[in-house]
Amino acid sequence: MLLKLYGKGRPFRLFVSGLHGSEWRDTSSVLLNLKHPFSGTLAILPVVNRGKYISTLDRDYYSGIGKVIVDVVKEYRPDIYVELHSYSKENFCKLVSKDRLSNVGVPGFSSLEKGVLMGSVSPNIRREHFPVEALCLTFEIEKGSLQSQKFVSGMLDIIKDCNSRDGFIGYMMERYPEVAKKAIEDYKKFYGL
Repeated sequence: MLLKLYGKGRPFRLFVSGLHGSEWRDTSSVLLNLKHPFSGTLAILPVVNRGKYISTLDRDYYSGIGKVIVDVVKEYRPDIYVELHSYSKENFCKLVSKDRLSNVGVPGFSSLEKGVLMGSVSPNIRREHFPVEALCLTFEIEKGSLQSQKFVSGMLDIIKDCNSRDGFIGYMMERYPEVAKKAIEDYKKFYGL
């Protein structure tokens, strides 16, 4: 495991990428090029696994190849947790589908800009390892898209300097109100809040 720590104290932010398959090719450099946070700690786990693709929605992911993530979460108790994934363009419609909840078991992602999608992390890690007040996000970037990488890098720059979930929600409500409202509704509906 190659965990990089920048800064110190709270809030503690954990960003991970390269969770499965060849995603690391599109995602790891984005994390490695982030600047240090203004306050608190930023932990980066740029490559979790370069092996076969196992979905984070698979119940065994976080007890198998993703166990390293759970170990870091247990040790540092992040206030903010972000997974960075990549997707093939032909899967876009499946990822944002309104039917994703009934088809796959989780709500569809929201589309931001430049092919970047945003949603919650897998319930397999969210429910078991984070308190309700933690910010837990997944960003999906389009494979091979430098525009997608650049846009998500800007989003991560904002999140790495947020002090709480509410700080990021405030930013999203101002910049992307429709996406923010959908994300909040999906979260409350899915987690029964």
